[in-house]
Formats: sequence, C-alpha cells, structure tokens
Amino acid sequence: MELRGRRGWWALGGVVALAVIAVGAPNVWVARSASGQVHGLADAPDRSVAIVLGAGLTEEGRPTPFLEGRLDIARRLYEQGSVDAILVSGDNRTHSYDEPTAMRDHLVEAGVPTDRVVMDFAGRDTYDTCVRAKRIFEVPDAIIVSQSYHVPRAVAVCNAIGLDTVGVGDDSARRFAGPYRAGEQREYLANVKAALDVLSRRDPVLGDVEPGITDALAQARTDDK
Repeated sequence: MELRGRRGWWALGGVVALAVIAVGAPNVWVARSASGQVHGLADAPDRSVAIVLGAGLTEEGRPTPFLEGRLDIARRLYEQGSVDAILVSGDNRTHSYDEPTAMRDHLVEAGVPTDRVVMDFAGRDTYDTCVRAKRIFEVPDAIIVSQSYHVPRAVAVCNAIGLDTVGVGDDSARRFAGPYRAGEQREYLANVKAALDVLSRRDPVLGDVEPGITDALAQARTDDK
C-alpha cells in the first residue's frame, strides 16, 4: 500500500509539473518575444500602420471604454506622425454587431481622414488579425494597439507570423479596476492559446487581397510631396 501511495504522489507530481510547463512556457515566450518591442506613446517608433484590435461595443453600438482607449491611442499615433494609416480589426459575424464600422466612425469623428482608416471585418481574435493584416491587407510593418496587459501577446503573435510589429498600450481603462484586473489574469491562459495558434499555423477567415492599406499608404506618400 505504501509503494502504491508513493506512485500516486509521483504521478500527481508529474501531472502538476506538466501543467506548470504547459502554462509557463507560453508566458515566457510572450515575455521574451515582446521584450524591447513595447513602447509608450511618446517614444513610439515610426511604422506604416497602427492596428487596433476590437474590444466590444455598447448596447448603442458605440465603442466600449476599453475600445475607446485603444482608438484614442491610434488617433494620437496618427496625429504625431508615427503612422500613416490605421487598420481597425474586429468582429462582424452578424449584421447587428459591427465593430470595425463603429471603430472607423469613432476615428473619423475624432478627426482622422476617412481614407486613412481601413476596416477588417474578420478580426475575430488576435491571431486572426495578425495573419489577415499580413496576408490580406499586406501591412508592411505595424504598431499594434491594445490594453497594456494584452500588447505583449499581440506583439509576440504578429512577429511570430512574420509581421514586423511593435506595440503601444493603453492604460486609461485602469479606472475600471475589476474588468481590467480580470483582463490581466486572463492573459495567462490567452498566452497558451496564442502559442498553440502560432504552432498550428491555422488559417483564419481569408479571402482576396484587399488594397485598402496599400491605397492609404500611397495617398500618404502623395500628401507628403
């Protein structure tokens, strides 16, 4: 009985060790991949495009405070000349829920020219957005914008699929302490999913190449002359 009990404890210890590795390794990967690639707004390097990830809409169809924070960072990046175009990427699986259009409208109302904002209607998660930015919208390089706790994962994923990306995080939503803390805690498991997505190289919803970003960057070059 004593030997059997010891074997049980060894088996349990092995399971715990595997679980720690399964969760810990992806989090180490994210931290290392994003090291030196996350910046503040004031010291953000110049890149071609800001990518804004969706973060939900209110019942009235407006951006949530979390999404407003992301959009305001993207607007300021554009205004200070750090980027020439903005790709807003969100969920539009139903006619009644349209994140990208709400995001575009918010930016235009804030003064960003319409022809500098491009919408991705199939950015259902961070991995999908990164892959589609590279393969569908042909983004050459980017600053990805999200809440600060999410930015390292987004930077790690985009760079892993071959899109040269740095990140700028928004902290304005910290005033919503409960949801913000929940988002921070959720990252531990979200990093595991991100690692699995990158390893599997799964294809998101794709389709034909869309010229919106190429056209916006061409217009920016024309305006600069």
